[in-house]
Amino acid sequence: MALDHDPQEALEGVSSTFVENLYQRYGDDPDAVGEDWRAVFSHLEDGAARAAAQGPSWARHDDWPPSPDDDWTAGLDPTRMTPEPKPRATETPAKAAAAAAGPSPAEVRAATLDSIRALMMIRVYRVRGHLIADLDPLRLEEPLHNPELDPESYGFGPQDRNRPIFIDNVLGLETATMDEIVAILRRTYCASVGVEFMHINEPEEKAWIQQKIEGREKEIQFTVEGKRAILKKLIEAAHFETFLAKKYIGTKRFGLDGAEAIIPALEGIIKTGGQHGLKEIVLGMPHRGRLNVLANVMLKPFQQIFHEFQGGTHHPEDVEGSGDVKYHLGTSADREFDGNVVHMSLTANPSHLEAVDPVVLGKARAKLTQRGDHSQEQVLSLLLHGDAAFSGQGLVAECFSFSGLRGYRTGGTVHFVVNNQIGFTTSPIYARSSPYPSDMAKIVQAPIFHVNGDDPEAVVYATKLATEFRQKFKRDVVVDMFCYRRFGHNEADEPSFTQPLMYAAIRNHPHVIDIYAKRLVDEGVVTRDEVDGWVRDFTNLLEDAFDASKDFRPNRADWLEGRWRGLKRPRLEERPAARRAETGVDADTLRRIGDTITTLPETFHPHKTLKRILGAKEKMFHSGTGFDWATAEALAFGSLLDEGYWVRLSGQDSGRGTFSQRHAVYVDQKTEARHIPLRHVNKKAHFEVLDSPLSEFGVMGFEYGFSLAEPNALVLWEAQFGDFANGAQVIIDQFISSAEVKWLRMSGIVLLLPHGYEGQGPEHSSARLERFLQLCAEDNMQVANCTTPANYFHILRRQLHRDFRKPLVLMTPKSLLRHKKCVSSLAEMGPGTQFHRVLYDDADMQRHSTLKLTQDDRMRRLVLCSGKVYFDLLEKRDEADLTDVYLARVEQLYPYPHEAVLELLERFANLDSVVWCQEEPQNMGAWRFIEPLLEETMTQAGSKAGRPRYAGRNAAAATATGLASTHKRQQDELVAQALDLTRS
Repeated sequence: MALDHDPQEALEGVSSTFVENLYQRYGDDPDAVGEDWRAVFSHLEDGAARAAAQGPSWARHDDWPPSPDDDWTAGLDPTRMTPEPKPRATETPAKAAAAAAGPSPAEVRAATLDSIRALMMIRVYRVRGHLIADLDPLRLEEPLHNPELDPESYGFGPQDRNRPIFIDNVLGLETATMDEIVAILRRTYCASVGVEFMHINEPEEKAWIQQKIEGREKEIQFTVEGKRAILKKLIEAAHFETFLAKKYIGTKRFGLDGAEAIIPALEGIIKTGGQHGLKEIVLGMPHRGRLNVLANVMLKPFQQIFHEFQGGTHHPEDVEGSGDVKYHLGTSADREFDGNVVHMSLTANPSHLEAVDPVVLGKARAKLTQRGDHSQEQVLSLLLHGDAAFSGQGLVAECFSFSGLRGYRTGGTVHFVVNNQIGFTTSPIYARSSPYPSDMAKIVQAPIFHVNGDDPEAVVYATKLATEFRQKFKRDVVVDMFCYRRFGHNEADEPSFTQPLMYAAIRNHPHVIDIYAKRLVDEGVVTRDEVDGWVRDFTNLLEDAFDASKDFRPNRADWLEGRWRGLKRPRLEERPAARRAETGVDADTLRRIGDTITTLPETFHPHKTLKRILGAKEKMFHSGTGFDWATAEALAFGSLLDEGYWVRLSGQDSGRGTFSQRHAVYVDQKTEARHIPLRHVNKKAHFEVLDSPLSEFGVMGFEYGFSLAEPNALVLWEAQFGDFANGAQVIIDQFISSAEVKWLRMSGIVLLLPHGYEGQGPEHSSARLERFLQLCAEDNMQVANCTTPANYFHILRRQLHRDFRKPLVLMTPKSLLRHKKCVSSLAEMGPGTQFHRVLYDDADMQRHSTLKLTQDDRMRRLVLCSGKVYFDLLEKRDEADLTDVYLARVEQLYPYPHEAVLELLERFANLDSVVWCQEEPQNMGAWRFIEPLLEETMTQAGSKAGRPRYAGRNAAAATATGLASTHKRQQDELVAQALDLTRS
């Protein structure tokens, strides 16, 4: 146990009884304890001897006998560092002589025991002091008595209050009386701020917190100007809510009433962060208090907020979009304090609590990467939470798991919990099993500052400390502000149905602005007239803004500014040619990239299978044929990197690939050193491939956030199996599919979802294609199911080579990764080539098929499909020699390729049937989406085939069977049905 002779470190995590017994053994025989403990006890004895010599006598005496009702808190003001000193008893000549002679060995041992006990008590206050802190403004429950915090539990009685005790500068004092010790500890740990930090393993972090909060001069102090500034922000926060309540009676606003101290606290974060190198804050928060934050922190014009209350749009009327409710909207602004400018961006969010958290983290990560900020001090992710959501939503834990991970860490997040002490109608006792909502943060050893929301100075103080801690240690930190909701869940709600006692207390509880104003008036910091004048001036400002809001018109949308400049919003009615992109790449460039991905460092020891795979890739580049899925993907990534774009791929096991197909990361078999060949294509470009934590919701949200901040990055999230995207459905529904129309926010994120029916059961077959197609409208995203490596290559490159960004949902293959017919040539990725939304029959193209098809006017049946089933159809069609059945693949399902399908239908004018074939059950897959679109196209083409027909599995509750024999039978039947094999 290397303690470096530090008594506090030695006492960490051990009981008082254990140490006293150990000291007893040391007193009997110093060699009976270890060397480190001998050094500790010797050090304490030296200090205790000095302390003993300070007093008139070390012997326990009765200079000031206690009264029967004497206790340790009597006469102590917890806001002061020390109690008023009591006069010492008069020294007698005998006592003076004894003091001059120095303490005896027995007195030194008694003094040392007192030092040990005092140090143990100090440690317990650090661990448990928050349990009796004055945190709840409503005082609904008195803190439970904790005997561990009583000096009597450590052998100290009232007679010991004024004796000097050696505490080794632990509280900034070498010696202190028990009165002084208790006063400092109660002021530090049991007043308006309660700190939890002893669960942290890093001694430096704990020491920093102790140094910041413990000692004679560490009480909460603000200058006169600082106090006046806090009061002004409280006035703005409180009277903004009052004004809205009067002007918009009965309208939901999810006001901040009862938690107004958050407004000066947020400004404290901006100011403190700016002083410590911060340049940008990415903020995420729920709906409660959002309008107040928009107005008083983000400085969104009051007249614009009032305009939106009156039903006006938040963006120019010539910009299309559905819009959203006021308390979901985001904005950005620059704030300057002390000459430091900090850019603030508030991320738009849905009502799904905590769903915005990973989006904020992803945006912050992208901005750090843009700045090249490896120290991670210039960009801060700041998240506001409600207490019930913070403890109740599993996504919070997923986000905490990112805090220390390569590729995901953002240098620490400041979490501010608005602790309403209730969740809608659910009391904490029914909502969580932990004492505090913030206990979740202990999984990453984040320090937690609990604070009373009715003490605005304490709230600002806590947030400043939290910000300093984050900037120094680059770790997550939590501020848990105890407050209350003055009204219900929203202003129209009646909370007394379920919490009558709480709301009886709230009705009789003064507003924080009144509490703090009175305090400053009493201190002489302000006058009552000044306060009334500030309120009057701010109310007049709001009235003027209210009048101006009637004629307010947003003059521009900011969604294509900054790094998005030059991009545009496309129109769905544009001809396909207007939406194409030049995605072909020169063959020499592709071969150069191929050399990079197939060349190993000289000292590298590859796996024997990897060596064989690389040899096969070399043959592809030599022959120009046989390119498989993984190689085409690597060429897409490499060519984008070569052009200076970024590529970021994350997902569970994405480095190797779930199906051992990708091998984007080579691992040395002797050292486990990692070699990532694509990073050597263009060392100035940014390439990341990450094996993510076992999370879907959090990681997809993170990658979506990254894509919001960086339009020139190909950002991909890959599911281990496609149906695992279920776990991130909120991100898909509320952000990916709808953010553009709700909030005017584009994203080019790509979802890679392995999909295909191969007998692997209901959880490893379907990526739930139907769910994505159901979400498709208003040109909101793209859904595709590619069947050739070349088409995959082009659709990935197309994401960055068009002048707009849309999310791309890709059904990716499993068995096709190694299918002999699922290959492409180098020429198919060369100059002049592009993505094809519909692929023609391989027999038509004289590729992968020896069948000679009949003439177009004699073609009897057109089978349209998407994905892997095409190869089953091709094999069975050729085997049956059906020359009058044409197979076509719809590679892009949305936007629906109307023109390409129309061209096919017009080509085959005498069809007797048009069939949609799919592997999925009838109530799943693309059928219900494609049927009306296909029928409309057939009508336009003047087709004689009637309505489109369905070939596939029957409707089912589960996505697939788990029985291999049943799977094979169903697959054979749907292929036969599609090809009409019974007729042939």
